Amino acid sequence: MSRAWFVTGASRGLGRAIATAALERGDRVAATARDVAALDDLVTAHGDAVVPLRLDVTDPAQATAAVRAAAERLGRIDVVVNNAGHGLFGYVEEITPEQLREQLEVNLFGVLHVTQAALPLLRAQGSGHVVQVSSSSGVAAWPGLGGYSASKWALEGLSEALAQEVAGFGIRVTLVEPGPVDTAWRGESAVRAEPRPAYDALRASAWHPPGSSSPADVARVVLAVVDADEPPLRILVGDLAADAVLPLTEERLAGWRRWEDLGRSAG
Repeated sequence: MSRAWFVTGASRGLGRAIATAALERGDRVAATARDVAALDDLVTAHGDAVVPLRLDVTDPAQATAAVRAAAERLGRIDVVVNNAGHGLFGYVEEITPEQLREQLEVNLFGVLHVTQAALPLLRAQGSGHVVQVSSSSGVAAWPGLGGYSASKWALEGLSEALAQEVAGFGIRVTLVEPGPVDTAWRGESAVRAEPRPAYDALRASAWHPPGSSSPADVARVVLAVVDADEPPLRILVGDLAADAVLPLTEERLAGWRRWEDLGRSAG
């Protein structure tokens, strides 16, 4: 069955890979970007199967207009992929409140705007799948990524509640949690805090991942999740994500168990 997709941040990286993978198998895609000209090659390659739309996800009015335009052109929306976002690098003492607010505006409130715009349509259809591109940093945190993790942890909480709220309407929600992906997330699209000398030693000893997943491989996983009869609420994507998060989650559970009796003593 051919699906109609709405993909944010489709000009490059993971959003482009997801849009391309869906198009190559015969689906139709409303592809959004801040600069709609960046979608020209996608339209050239796939013609009327692509609906290019301008969207700054931080603007709720634009989100509403883009979802409405996509539904009018495609007839329906089966899958919403909230992918638009960027990284924020810096230790907690280094990042400015303005940088963190801007990170939340894009990575959290941008998702909220698009999701809220799409839900009335999905409810009316009685079906739909909201795919939230989170991160392994949305379930674990590492030095230098506190601001980014804050945005993704917030997205995880928002989406877990959302999944329970909309299940009765036939709408599914999945949090995709990749490890490092070979995109501009760490490069030109990233925001970096002004470094403080106090953290130079920690910075110099920081662990750097030995590799990353390709956007095409992550896109393949996303399509498989969307096709599943019973898609997961969460899925770790890539060896690095699983290798890092699963032991940390076991350690977290062990810590809760270790202090359970004291915690329960509060009644």
